[in-house]
Amino acid sequence: MPVVAIFGPTASGKSAVAVELAERLGGEIVSCDAMQLYRGLPILTNQPGAAEVARVPHHLVAVWETDHAGSVAEYAALAHAAIDAVLARGRTPVVCGGSGLYLRAALADMPLPPMVPAAERARFERLYDEEGAGAAHSRLTAADPAAAAGVHQNDRRRVVRALELHAAGATLAPERDTLWAPDRRHATAVVGLDVPAALVRDRIARRTHEMFAHGVVEEVRAARSARAFSTTAERIHGLQDVTDLLAGRIDPAEAERRLVVRTRRYAKRQRTWMRRLPDLVRVDADRAPELVAAQIAQAVA
Repeated sequence: MPVVAIFGPTASGKSAVAVELAERLGGEIVSCDAMQLYRGLPILTNQPGAAEVARVPHHLVAVWETDHAGSVAEYAALAHAAIDAVLARGRTPVVCGGSGLYLRAALADMPLPPMVPAAERARFERLYDEEGAGAAHSRLTAADPAAAAGVHQNDRRRVVRALELHAAGATLAPERDTLWAPDRRHATAVVGLDVPAALVRDRIARRTHEMFAHGVVEEVRAARSARAFSTTAERIHGLQDVTDLLAGRIDPAEAERRLVVRTRRYAKRQRTWMRRLPDLVRVDADRAPELVAAQIAQAVA
């Protein structure tokens, strides 16, 4: 296959397998991790270290400042260019990450919702805050019943998003689910890493503890001091927990506990996404990364 994509829940070993596989295939890694796009938070976003980058070229890691309001459409353009450039060099793109939407955006020409001006988003945010969740959701129900049916009124971000999309002539509930469609820009083998859920939970707890031991709090403090954060960057996993710790609202043990819980919930959602990916090649990843990579290399040869 010209392109190989590796997907799996966080802490399933995707990054290590991708490096091993890229070395075997003569490839380069193209990240489809939405939060690794941001600079200044390598520990919090689990970015590849110097040793991994020295072994295999990595693309689309640490390309945006935290005040940049990136979008899926902007990422898709970058990912398509990166994948095409790797192919043009006669090498194999290994697309790796845990975001189903960004994986799909990297691999396909997805129809994406229109860009909405910041002023328009602010208008609906004010509406939600001033009129209340119930009134804002009622407006959405009248304007776009299909979108309203899939959004709880207390989910401020999605209610606002649905309202702004309707105002732009689009919808949060398209007729066809393009995220899981099988069409892709290049022939691609999509590999899903299977790891027992209990093992993933244990790895998440260990990794989170190591993040705090290795300076994630100081990292977030420095990033917050350096520049503002866009609404997109504010959604970086774990950022709010560490920010609450820095503000004195919670203690270190509670910050770590919250991040473990959030990450485990995210891993559960990722496993659900993985079950819906079409033409998925499932691989037992409860082994050394080099053994997993060897099986994948043989399967896609």
